[in-house]
Parts: sequence; C-alpha cells; structure tokens
Amino acid sequence: MGKPFTVNINRYDPYKTYRFLVYFGGSTTPVAAVSKVGGLKRSSDVIEYKEGGNPIILKGLGRTKYEPITLERGLTQDQDFVTWANASQVLDKGSPATSLKALRREVRIDLLNEEGQPVWRFIVHRCWVSEYQALPDLDAGANAIALEHIKLENEGWEQDTTLAEPAEQ
Repeated sequence: MGKPFTVNINRYDPYKTYRFLVYFGGSTTPVAAVSKVGGLKRSSDVIEYKEGGNPIILKGLGRTKYEPITLERGLTQDQDFVTWANASQVLDKGSPATSLKALRREVRIDLLNEEGQPVWRFIVHRCWVSEYQALPDLDAGANAIALEHIKLENEGWEQDTTLAEPAEQ
C-alpha cells in the first residue's frame, strides 16, 4: 500500500487547467469527454451603512450569488447531458421531473496533477440544467468537432480540503 497523501511544500509550479474530471451525483465514473468547465465564481453584495459620529461609510456583507457553470464536451453517444437536461423539460408528460433527484444533483470537479491524481476537488451543490445546446452550428466547409454544452445553475460550491498532493519522492 502506498504512502498517504501529504502536502507537497516543495511545489512551485501551478497546476494545469487541462487535467480534470467531472462527476454527476454520487457517480464514481466521470462524465465522458468533458473538454471545458466554466470557472467557479461567486460574489457578495456590499451593504453600505453609516454610524452616527463616524465620518466613514462602513461596508457589510450582503447576499452571496453563485454564477452558473458551463460544461462543454464533444458530441458522443453518452446520454449524461441530454438525460439531465430533459429532467427539467416539459414534454409530453405535462410537467418537469417530479423527483428532485432527477432535476438537482451535486457535481464534483477534480483537478488532477501531472500523474493523474486528484489534488483539488470542488463540490457544487444543488445543480440543475438551465440551458442545453444539443448541436452546434453545422457547417460542411468547417473542420471542427461537434460540441454540446449545458449551463448549470447552482446554490453554492465548496472545496473538499481533504485532498492534498502526494509529496515528491
């Protein structure tokens, strides 16, 4: 059995943005062919207020907003994107998916080091698909890959701090 992970204090190079995996729900299998993940971004409202006798305008923390995340991948036979996107669709059944499990999911994003080991992990909470592009513009004169994408609304994310890069040998 290998050594347990420890923090590598000798690492100076930043991690690469092209080594990552995405997981939907509690799945242990990554989503196939994801080529791009939009950045995780949050912002908080600023509440300005004054106190009597204080000439400085004070600032307090207001509500926090989490930006949608876009996932993009090459079009394959894998049905993960379309199945989830259809959960919020009103088709012939007359209403969206009644199960929150079908509509909202946790999403896990793992950033990998050069050896393919997860070193940063983010859990994105209560995601649902607000936009789905099944096909791009098709152009017989272009030399491109067909991409599909989904936009995920979410109610926050957090870093899983239990991961650390293994120390160099």
